[in-house]
Amino acid sequence: MFRKPALLILLIAVAAFVAPARVSARNLSPQTGDLSIEVFQILDLPLSIHEAALTKIGRGNFLRLALGNSSDLKIIGLRYSIVSIDDRNQVEIRVNRTEGFSVPAYGTKTLTLKTPIRLKPKDGERFVLMIEQVISRESIWEVVKAKDALEAYARGDYSVVPSVLRVPNQVDSPPIGRPIRFERK
Repeated sequence: MFRKPALLILLIAVAAFVAPARVSARNLSPQTGDLSIEVFQILDLPLSIHEAALTKIGRGNFLRLALGNSSDLKIIGLRYSIVSIDDRNQVEIRVNRTEGFSVPAYGTKTLTLKTPIRLKPKDGERFVLMIEQVISRESIWEVVKAKDALEAYARGDYSVVPSVLRVPNQVDSPPIGRPIRFERK
């Protein structure tokens, strides 16, 4: 049928790319409803966000993230903020939430957070996301003066570099040492 193998390879590649994907109710995410969110990366945190988008599913918007864990600890949650910047460069905090999930040590994961976000973007408005806190069973990483750094970044001042404070997690950490046994006499 085709005399030139390059044309045949090209047609096969195009057919594979254009072929409709299997869609189930579990991974339904229409591409037309996605709203891309800019990410303010904090390099001293063990968790980085590679993609962030608001996906409209049903009546709510859900935050979809691609996360990368650069530590030897399993990450169990984070606290994040989303700000909006309008066409006059005014910054407004729109969302500040804590979410729980699990990312293995040195692992990556793409997930959609389960808490709906009610945002209606206006014309000329953009959104910026920043991680404020990362939680593992052993440690908590906290961004110092996160609000000030995020507002400076949103206004275009990239000279403000936030510092990160790492403290032991005394709430979620497993007990150290042997378990104490109580015996009846």
